[in-house]
Amino acid sequence: MTIDDHDHDHERDHERGNAADGHTFDHLLAMSDQRGLFEHAKGTEPRVEHGYCTDDNARMLVVTSRVPDVGAAHQLSRLALHFTRAAQANDGRCRNRMDAAGRWTDEPGTEDCWGRSIWGFGVAAAQHRNPAVRRWAQQSFDKGVQQRSPWPRSMVFAALGAAEVAAIDPQHTPARALLNDLLGMIGPLLRDDWVWPEQQLAYGNASVAEAVMAAGAALGRPLDVDRGLRMLSWLLASETRDGHLSVTGVGGRRADEHGPQFDQQPIEVAAMADACWRAHLITGDPSWIGGVETAAAWFRGHNDAGLMMIDERSHGSYDGLHPHSVNLNQGAESTLALISTMQRTDALVGSR
Repeated sequence: MTIDDHDHDHERDHERGNAADGHTFDHLLAMSDQRGLFEHAKGTEPRVEHGYCTDDNARMLVVTSRVPDVGAAHQLSRLALHFTRAAQANDGRCRNRMDAAGRWTDEPGTEDCWGRSIWGFGVAAAQHRNPAVRRWAQQSFDKGVQQRSPWPRSMVFAALGAAEVAAIDPQHTPARALLNDLLGMIGPLLRDDWVWPEQQLAYGNASVAEAVMAAGAALGRPLDVDRGLRMLSWLLASETRDGHLSVTGVGGRRADEHGPQFDQQPIEVAAMADACWRAHLITGDPSWIGGVETAAAWFRGHNDAGLMMIDERSHGSYDGLHPHSVNLNQGAESTLALISTMQRTDALVGSR
């Protein structure tokens, strides 16, 4: 794939972009090669033998499309777009795993990687500063959005991309159809003391609430906006402990389980930041800014263990929070979660 930028401002802004974005994206650059972003790390070093995944490259497309197209963001957004487009089959389904030699090791499907690819394509199509990137991303979005997944989380991630496209093109029928299907898949809230459509909290929980809100807003369905807001309000209250965020652990949580859970994953915190940012965007209610700030504070040590989750030398995030320690490995997912959270925090500076 060749992306013809025709971007006359790029060279002029390149030096400024390195100064602005290098701190944020340093670890992602160290975790990447000419093919894409490696998935796992041993400390700060990429574990090349584990290869790459579409999940993370799609996430990288999201965060690099939110910022000016200069410096590291310019380089990494094209790397992410190339990888994610290559993962997409002709019918819109998606592969997830590539080995270190550049060979795909799985078959196309509609698992989470499909949903996250639609998310990445949607954000790039709607927000990327470069028109050529937007066109390539829109083409891939239009191909992938024709598919459907039986997996709710995959549909949730896809809906977040579809909401971006619907925001810039309210008449985009395939995007609206996917949003409608997502709302039909997410069932009613179960009861007053468990304001959630599932019997158990799993992963990417705040993303479920965000997708319901975003779909409701895009389709002009205020009852669904309210449903998503109720879900998020309950989840944020449930995952706030002594003034700090205490997200559901990697094993999930049932209604009868209480207290802090471990290990806590940065991706859960990023989902909360995204969802609270969305709630503020939709409602204008400044109280949601506190949820974003609480998510950012979790990375800075305001968490159940009182430990920093940021490596200030590499600018990466540690992979997990344990009761008295952190997982010192700095994989792609965790650093992308850190970047995404801080982007949402920066976007709300001065909103109070």
